[in-house]
Amino acid sequence: MSHSFTLDGQELAFVPGQTIMEAAQAAGVYIPHLCHNPDYAPHGSCRVCLVGVGRRQVSACTTRVMEGMEVDNASESVQANRRAVLQMLFAEGNHICPACERSGNCQLQAVAYYTGMLAPHYPPFFPRRPVDASHPDFIIDFGRCILCELCVRASRDHDGKRVFAISGRGLASHLVIDSPSGLLGDSCFAAADRAAHVCPTGAILPKHKGFERPIGERLYDREPISKVGDLRAHEDEVD
Repeated sequence: MSHSFTLDGQELAFVPGQTIMEAAQAAGVYIPHLCHNPDYAPHGSCRVCLVGVGRRQVSACTTRVMEGMEVDNASESVQANRRAVLQMLFAEGNHICPACERSGNCQLQAVAYYTGMLAPHYPPFFPRRPVDASHPDFIIDFGRCILCELCVRASRDHDGKRVFAISGRGLASHLVIDSPSGLLGDSCFAAADRAAHVCPTGAILPKHKGFERPIGERLYDREPISKVGDLRAHEDEVD
């Protein structure tokens, strides 16, 4: 027996147990997201994948599809709420796109363009967060971390190392590293780890490779994120 739901008026098939995000991706339909990765359990922390279902807006990565469900992925109301989330993410961190070597290869930046967030809205916090360059192959700029926990999940579920964790609550939440000094260089983190390649921003960056691809030739300079998808499928271009 086939099962179907509608997404922006288009009828799509789904498999019972799938989330809206999973069913949409299986059908080749893009729903903006940052914390979602099909390799790991749904997380629902970034709220960028909000979609309309009835009179509610829910996260597509955690909501199961139901028979006959009608999902709104493109209305101005949905896009406005996504922009508001993105505007807060930009305000809460230090995301200076023109000076960032991830510009053009940054999922956060690409999703902002996709949703029409072309200028800041909230006054930036300019948080004072450190840059950890203690590792021989990678650096971490904590000012660019959006607490998506992709590196946490990748290190735990794929690498089996638990290098990263989130500490604190609310505005005090921050990424921490499991090492005696709290520095990445004193941890068991390695360049081959999956956790080294899942960050959707410029928070975790490889050393010795900065600005190898000029502006205009980077992933999202050539095609919008809705056409090429997230960074997971293009790690060779990003790193």
